Amino acid sequence: MQAIPANLQKPGSKRLRNGLLGGALLALLSAPFAHASPSTPPQPSLHVQAQSWVEVEPDKATLNARLWENTPALSTLEESDSSALSDARERLETRASELIEQMEATGLERNAINAGSLNVYPEHIQGPRNEDGEHETLQRTRLERPITVELTDLGQLSEVLDALIAAGVNSLDGVQFDLQDRDAATDEALVKALEKAQHKANLMADSLDAELGHVQRIEETQSPIFQPRMMAMRAESDAAGASQSSAASDYSPGTIRIDAGVSVEWALKGPDAPRRPDSDVAAQE
Repeated sequence: MQAIPANLQKPGSKRLRNGLLGGALLALLSAPFAHASPSTPPQPSLHVQAQSWVEVEPDKATLNARLWENTPALSTLEESDSSALSDARERLETRASELIEQMEATGLERNAINAGSLNVYPEHIQGPRNEDGEHETLQRTRLERPITVELTDLGQLSEVLDALIAAGVNSLDGVQFDLQDRDAATDEALVKALEKAQHKANLMADSLDAELGHVQRIEETQSPIFQPRMMAMRAESDAAGASQSSAASDYSPGTIRIDAGVSVEWALKGPDAPRRPDSDVAAQE
């Protein structure tokens, strides 16, 4: 049969063909939605937050002290004396060597004592009044060596402190108590928080006649926080009426507290598990 030229086709035929094509396209687009299964209600779950902590006794101490020597104070109009700087450095190095020897005499290993590098600080101080009644500004140089002592036997603390004081340190900046194995302590705090979350979840599920399913989500709400502790020191006399020389010093490090927090979500299963759109059962401490 001979095809009818396009210019001779009836206008109604063209509209019919376009309508059929549009209907077929609409049917293809609608097919996935027509066959889609109805939406599944959310699975009920139990969400628990818990916090816990551990308190541990420190087994490490760091003592920080400083030694320094000053050059003579001079007027700002005077030139500094290089020999005075050399003399101050020599005195400082001698004192640092003597201090290290006294530390080693207490039984400390040489690698437990760290004598830091030499620091030099220019200083301006107030001098006497001049003829006009005003204070003159003087200048000098301070040479300083930091000393750090690491102790893993806290029984040595009292003896080492006495040795530092006897060696004439210019500044004792305190004692910081710490743990040799921080990871073990922070892990213990985290495990306790998880155990507390598990206990709370079991208690709540039992009370609601539900059964815990698999864990759906776990996260930390507070990472284990570790803060080294500064020394608390007190002195007590041996007995009433004891002489001043018999006073005993007791250096009490106390304990270090490590906090941790977790958030855990369980699926709930069983016929008695609550099923509703907002089926989360949440608990916070």
